[in-house]
Amino acid sequence: MSSESAGRFGLVGSGWRSQFFLRLARQLPERLSVTGVVTRSAERGAEVESRWGVPTFRSVGEMLAAGRPEFVIPSVPWPVTPEVTKELVELGVPTLAETPPAADLDGLRDLWSAVGAGGLVQVAEQYLHMPGHAARLALIREGVIGQVTSVQVSSTHLYHAVSMIRHMLGVGFQEATVNARSFTAPLADPLTPDGWTGDASPKKAATTIATLEFAGGMGLYDFTDNQWWNPLRTRRIVIRGSLGELVDDRVVRLADPATPVESHLARRQTGIDLNLEGFELDHISFDGRIVYRNEYKGARFSEDDLAVVSLLCQMTAWVRGEAPEPYPLADGCQDHLISLAIGESLRTATDVTTTREAWAR
Repeated sequence: MSSESAGRFGLVGSGWRSQFFLRLARQLPERLSVTGVVTRSAERGAEVESRWGVPTFRSVGEMLAAGRPEFVIPSVPWPVTPEVTKELVELGVPTLAETPPAADLDGLRDLWSAVGAGGLVQVAEQYLHMPGHAARLALIREGVIGQVTSVQVSSTHLYHAVSMIRHMLGVGFQEATVNARSFTAPLADPLTPDGWTGDASPKKAATTIATLEFAGGMGLYDFTDNQWWNPLRTRRIVIRGSLGELVDDRVVRLADPATPVESHLARRQTGIDLNLEGFELDHISFDGRIVYRNEYKGARFSEDDLAVVSLLCQMTAWVRGEAPEPYPLADGCQDHLISLAIGESLRTATDVTTTREAWAR
């Protein structure tokens, strides 16, 4: 893809998350470009222009008039996301809403009622684009472990984990019965988004464990406060099927009725020892064949960056009619519906069953 055909997107908001998109576009100019950023004040706009070299505007209308992007990302606080999304859809602009697309169930229903039928809104849910999860999903869809019956995720929080569970189980929009409990225990927390704290003293940390029961299988959600950053809590995934199971990068399944075999998802990571290709993920293989390949070699992206770039590039291809939807609004609404049920079950100490909503397909 030449720089002339790079995906053009705009941003509404200039906070912490929007800077991810700006940084990725700067690192991959042949694939992505930012047409402008909407900020609330001229002062903040000047800061963004100085740091990122992109024009800023005080309104969506001004940004669109200056040079219409192919899609826009509302990277704003939860309560504001639905309103910006509605404004963009009214203007006919394809929109990649941040997660979650609305803060609560009433907000989800209102947003779907306003924009759901238009088909212009996708959700920036990147976890299934992460290399490891993309490789696991490829094996699941090949039927390597048979019919998937349960998915256990201890990695990320709420709607992100629900997205992984729903898609790996293949349960679509089935209702979920949720039972959630929380436990508190001491845990050192030496690393935060702001960096290393220098403090190794244990503090109270809550762990939430929830079961999600679908007609098509079971999910187990396990998340500890700050698990994204805390190096003392690893990330784990267990996917069980009718013919085997996948535990992190280890796969056990039947080769024939009397022969269980074990294989592994193997990563080729360059830049180690005397390899001078530069440090980055090259590919992930399974039994000698590639199940994930890094399409952005040379950019030296982290795996989270690879996931977000993959989502942005698929969004570009989708608006051009060259690829399927990256993550439809209906899926983003369903993910958050179930994550809200986790919170309700915690508050009430009872099982909570989700309702079938208008976005269910």
